[in-house]
Amino acid sequence: MPSGPEATVATSLSFTEGPTVDAEGNVFFTETVNSRIMKFSPADRKTTVFRADSNRANGLLFDGEGRLIACEGSDAQRNSPRVTRTNMKTGKVEVLAAGYEGKQFNAPNDVTIDDKGRLYFTDPVPDSTSPNAVSPAGKTGTPGVYRIDPDGKVARILAGPQIEWPNGISISPGDKTLYLVEANKVEGGTRAIRAYDLAADGTVSNMRIHYNFYPGRSADGMTIDTEGNIYAAAGLQRLRGTKETLDTKTGIHVISPAGKRIGFTPIPEDTITNCAFGGPGNQTLYVTAGKTLFQIQYGIAGTRR
Repeated sequence: MPSGPEATVATSLSFTEGPTVDAEGNVFFTETVNSRIMKFSPADRKTTVFRADSNRANGLLFDGEGRLIACEGSDAQRNSPRVTRTNMKTGKVEVLAAGYEGKQFNAPNDVTIDDKGRLYFTDPVPDSTSPNAVSPAGKTGTPGVYRIDPDGKVARILAGPQIEWPNGISISPGDKTLYLVEANKVEGGTRAIRAYDLAADGTVSNMRIHYNFYPGRSADGMTIDTEGNIYAAAGLQRLRGTKETLDTKTGIHVISPAGKRIGFTPIPEDTITNCAFGGPGNQTLYVTAGKTLFQIQYGIAGTRR
């Protein structure tokens, strides 16, 4: 297996998550410990606070109109898990979805988009050690994957026990396949990337395991390039009291549409969380890991999913 290009440091903060890149090349990512959304400008290497109180935002994404989508996990005090959309011109924050069938979400985690502008997001059930753990009272109480249509309708397309601990999510070019990270840390839990056929109506079928990380740590987040290769942020360098082993090396695992690992770039920091393409030609992969935002130059264009 060929080794990947070297990862270099873009900027350093505290616990980083959920990167996405705007049309001007600015990298937006979340700092979950301090509940902030940050903005990194590659042009001048400056990092600034975009949103000081992010409601524990995690996964981010820019939609086709340049609006910032955020999965907000909330906390026990605020108790407002939701998916929002920010108008980058006015700063107005709009709530797209806050619950399903009369119950609140658990803690929305990651989000992707298809060619029709439909959003798909994951909503795991936080464990008791999670920094955004919430009381199950009034919550859906089951892990879910949801779709938000352009008209605002919310549909649940996957739920437990079909899925266990949904985390990262992405869609292949051409909207043929939906990929879902399972990151269940318990003994025997699924730690893999699932693949589903994605129908024209936004429903999924034909689940199969695309790539298995078990018994090591699964991917957290992932993105995809224009040829359909997945870039998965996975692995641990130190045990963390779960049933995950150190078999999965920490870094970006490049996985082909056939489910074969075809490349790997090590990341020298725990805990790696997510990645997104940006930069000239959309060939720079930005990776959040621990307190650091890394960048890796690839010779292939990525998607903004």
